[in-house]
Amino acid sequence: QVQLVESGGGLVQPGGSLRLSCSASGNTFNFAGMGWYRQVPGGQRDLVASFPTSRSTYYSPVVKGRFRISRDVFQNTMYLQMNTLTPEDTALYFCNSDPPGNSWGRGTQVTVSS
Repeated sequence: QVQLVESGGGLVQPGGSLRLSCSASGNTFNFAGMGWYRQVPGGQRDLVASFPTSRSTYYSPVVKGRFRISRDVFQNTMYLQMNTLTPEDTALYFCNSDPPGNSWGRGTQVTVSS
């Protein structure tokens, strides 16, 4: 069974950038049908970006043009490059399939604050 581990979060000032990583253990994983989600306290997990299997790369309207999802199959890692961050991007970020499975990792916290 593939295990996914998120990393790369942290505290960044508004306008800054971060790159999140989602590392897959086990067999080689091409991340097709996988994506990034985020959740604020008390909120639901929202899809931010994904590699859907039946359509082109997806970005939520609130991050389109600022975030970029990518993958390195040789490193078994999926990335989320986040630029021009705003306080509204503050959340716990997760990787999972699109649509999501029932098992979630610990996520990685992104805090955008001055």
